[in-house]
Amino acid sequence: MLGYDELYASLREAGDRVWVESLPGQLAKAFADSSHGDLQRWRRVVEELPRYPASSVDLVDAVRIGADSDIADVARQNLREQLMKLHPWRKGPYRIFGIDIDTEWRSDWKWERLKNGIAPLANRSVLDVGCGNGYHCWRMLGAGARLVVGIDPTLLSVMQFQAIRKLYGSAPVYVLPLGIEDVPGNLGWFDTVFSMGVLYHRRSPIDHLLELKGCLRPGGELVLETLVVEGDDRHVLLPAGRYAQMRNVWFLPSCQALELWLQRCGYKDIQLLHVGKTTVEEQRSTEWMRFHSLADFLDPGSPDLTCEGLPAPMRAIIKASV
Repeated sequence: MLGYDELYASLREAGDRVWVESLPGQLAKAFADSSHGDLQRWRRVVEELPRYPASSVDLVDAVRIGADSDIADVARQNLREQLMKLHPWRKGPYRIFGIDIDTEWRSDWKWERLKNGIAPLANRSVLDVGCGNGYHCWRMLGAGARLVVGIDPTLLSVMQFQAIRKLYGSAPVYVLPLGIEDVPGNLGWFDTVFSMGVLYHRRSPIDHLLELKGCLRPGGELVLETLVVEGDDRHVLLPAGRYAQMRNVWFLPSCQALELWLQRCGYKDIQLLHVGKTTVEEQRSTEWMRFHSLADFLDPGSPDLTCEGLPAPMRAIIKASV
């Protein structure tokens, strides 16, 4: 399992004693064998992964570790089978010693949309809330961040990150099996905080925006990506039941309403970086995620609607400062 001594040292250096003292207990609880019935199996997959020397890596234009020629075909097939045991892979893609992990989401497309519109990440400390398996954390490191901390309570995603990090090697990037509520309030020392694909899962979106604000140092930047709907500053959709078959979707604001929420929470310099509909090319079933995906959640007679008759997924990226 990944050690966290370097992360603790970074927290101490930043002068944060509260999280340094509570984090080991939080991690011990999250990684307890009783926390998930498959955790031991996932642990074994990570522990049994071999360590291959990589002739090169790339975190700037992709997340690539090694080259095809670094390992033999038999070793590559064995490695592929090991990584497939951590199915389903939702965020990516990754290229690992010639193995293409074709994930459900083309998360690289989202990164391309935002990377040139945000404050440069060089030498910044970054928090990625709801990071999944940490794909964007690696891209943040590739953009020059000095420390990247991702949090996501989904243990399978955390173990996928552990697998990738074992194959990559030591790096100042961590994914913790925690939620935003586990981060001390008003921590106030991250330079950039990302929240992508989280806000609409929160029953209180205003509280979430305030929690994110509390993680930022003065002058820090929030990068927010979420589902939105068309309309003016008073338009917010609250699904009566499921949305695109998801049970845990709450508030989908218009871009104008979302900007108003951010203003009321004390954010400034609010800028809309991108808004557009999610396509079935960006989110889809693959060999590495064999369950239903976006195409199954849309109205077969009208791709502009979900199967529940609601507006099809549209996402916005907004940045703001504190």
